[in-house]
Amino acid sequence: MLDKIRNMYQDDPIKTIAIGVGAIILAPTIASLVKPVAKATIKTGVILYQKTKETIAETSEQIGDLVAEAKAEVLAEAEKKQDTITVSSTPSD
Repeated sequence: MLDKIRNMYQDDPIKTIAIGVGAIILAPTIASLVKPVAKATIKTGVILYQKTKETIAETSEQIGDLVAEAKAEVLAEAEKKQDTITVSSTPSD
């Protein structure tokens, strides 16, 4: 790429300088055209990040609830088994 620029400058320095000056003059115009697109893209990314974060938090909460329910059921079953063992091992008079 640099070779192409160097060759173009050596072949026609006026044209190369004109292109450079034109690029400098057009840069603010191009930047002002690109800025809204870049800003909208970043905004969309931020919104998607926030929604994803919320979804992950909700999912994590639901999984936590399921784990708590499962633990409660396991404890209830263990207590029920313990009560059954205690009742059946009690000597009858």
